[in-house]
Amino acid sequence: MEWLRRASGKSPWALAACVLAAGGLLTAFAPRPYVGLPLLAASPLMAGATLSFRTALGFACVAVAASVGLDIYRGRPASALWVDLAVIGLIGALALAVNALVESQRRDLAQARGIAEAVQLAVLPQPPAGVGPLAVASGYTAAQVEARIGGDWFAVQDTPFGIRMIIGDVRGKGLQAVAAVSVAIGAFRQEAEYAPDLAALAERLDDALAREAGRGLSQDIATEDFATALLAEVSARGDVVRLLNRGHPAPYLVHEGQVIRLDASVPQMPLGMGLTGLVPGPDAAHVDVLSLPVGALLLLVTDGVTEARDREGLFYDPCSSRLAGCGFDSPETLVRALTTDVHRWTGGGQQDDMAILAVARKPLADGPLPSPGRPG
Repeated sequence: MEWLRRASGKSPWALAACVLAAGGLLTAFAPRPYVGLPLLAASPLMAGATLSFRTALGFACVAVAASVGLDIYRGRPASALWVDLAVIGLIGALALAVNALVESQRRDLAQARGIAEAVQLAVLPQPPAGVGPLAVASGYTAAQVEARIGGDWFAVQDTPFGIRMIIGDVRGKGLQAVAAVSVAIGAFRQEAEYAPDLAALAERLDDALAREAGRGLSQDIATEDFATALLAEVSARGDVVRLLNRGHPAPYLVHEGQVIRLDASVPQMPLGMGLTGLVPGPDAAHVDVLSLPVGALLLLVTDGVTEARDREGLFYDPCSSRLAGCGFDSPETLVRALTTDVHRWTGGGQQDDMAILAVARKPLADGPLPSPGRPG
């Protein structure tokens, strides 16, 4: 009955009433009295699919009364009157049954959405608005809208080593990726408190995902599954950021109207493949270091942003998007602006899960501010 909802637009009651009136007029004045009968029958059916049970019952009663009254007005025989009454009455009863079914499905859908939201909050809790020296904002849009959860994930945690963050993307999307996401986030929550540096943290996450895949305990985590991830660590003052990229889209530095992509110095392999990095030796877990000035924002995204396509198949590029040249007073405004711009770029369609994490350094009263850019 979805076509009825689209056709009725914002005024289903008015549309059903117009159909009822048209059926009555045709029955009263058409050359043959039964011409308007289909419209009289359609009116309660439309009301049953789009309106409340009480309203649908009202339309059914009016349609029955109109059919009887118009047959008497046209002087139709009793046999025809009873046939018309039976037809309108039967369709009216079907309309009420349709209404009850639609309402039941609506309740089930609302319950399923509530459960999905609860699962998402349990697996992927919303980061706090502020952690230590950082203001934090996040956004999440699942490719499967009704699922409201997918394979993208992020987390922010205050640790003895600084503020540690991660954003990642497991293989697959939708509910099938929830198991892998729960393993990745659980491992990060645990190991971020104890791993001495980002390299050690990445190794422990890699081991956790590889072990889970090797157990074969979950049908949702196969041996060929993996997860791209970007790990970040911000110093206690918030002025220095360390980045370790494991096959994930590069982050961006948004500052003074510029959007700068921060490509990794050394390519790395994704997590969960049992490999510590693409390059053996000291560069296998190379960490990039940069300064984060006050007023700058660090933007972390998944490939739902960077691989979003327009109608011509062009990929979305934050560096040349409408974000460039704009000033953002908080991470929240940046997340909202990026989400809106990606939806504009794709025409409203969501091709993949999209996660966004943005942080900004809060102003500090003591000490000089470091200059932007990578320290020498």
